Amino acid sequence: METPELPKAWMGGATSTAQVKYLLEKDLDWTSLSPSLCLEPGERTGKNFRLGTDQIIRDQDGRSRISFEDYAVAMIDELETPRRSVRRFTVGY
Repeated sequence: METPELPKAWMGGATSTAQVKYLLEKDLDWTSLSPSLCLEPGERTGKNFRLGTDQIIRDQDGRSRISFEDYAVAMIDELETPRRSVRRFTVGY
């Protein structure tokens, strides 16, 4: 939420997500997947993306982006084979 690139219109969603994360950390087994700053239609590459923790993932040109299709692949991979219990992770190129 501290990055100046986050559109102001998204701040309410980001703030409420942070509050929910705080509440979940107390008693539940949870996982949260955060997209890049730019989440848009594109191609499904399947594995040409990187995973991170709390940092924004950027490509070699400094852009933070991921396609809907690859975001879905990262989400389904985690659902099928959980590796990030009780934490947030990020995805991007």
